[in-house]
Amino acid sequence: MRILGIDPGLLHTGWAVIESNGSARKYIASGVILPNAKLTLAQRLAEIFRGVSELCETFQPDACSIEVIFVNVNPKTTLVLGQARAAAIVAVAARDIPVFEYEPNKIKKALTSAGHASKEQIDKMVRILLPAANPKTPDEADAIAIALAHSNMTTFRF
Repeated sequence: MRILGIDPGLLHTGWAVIESNGSARKYIASGVILPNAKLTLAQRLAEIFRGVSELCETFQPDACSIEVIFVNVNPKTTLVLGQARAAAIVAVAARDIPVFEYEPNKIKKALTSAGHASKEQIDKMVRILLPAANPKTPDEADAIAIALAHSNMTTFRF
């Protein structure tokens, strides 16, 4: 199964593609979609949509996993982040690719067995499970973790 992991953000949308076959995982690619911050909100959302659409076309994923957004201190930030997340989800769903949504603590638990694992623990598990992955940004690393979490949850039924 080919999994597209997405860490949504209006300025930085991390993405990763992995292959999962039973307990075997293989790193395929990862990166970050960077909408131009000078564009309007609608234009940035369109860039996220187009970027995720292109990823779906290029990598032909069988499933997509994406992080659930929780309410931040600033409600406006939460709303805008939700819109970026929606643009990514629609790009995937428009291609009839199933979308799986995971809370941050479930992602952490799927990788480390601890729902409150630190960022360092998550990064270490990503490098252990996918030595070929070498994320250059936190958004890219999070997207890899999100894809791995889906792989683990479908394999081990968390």
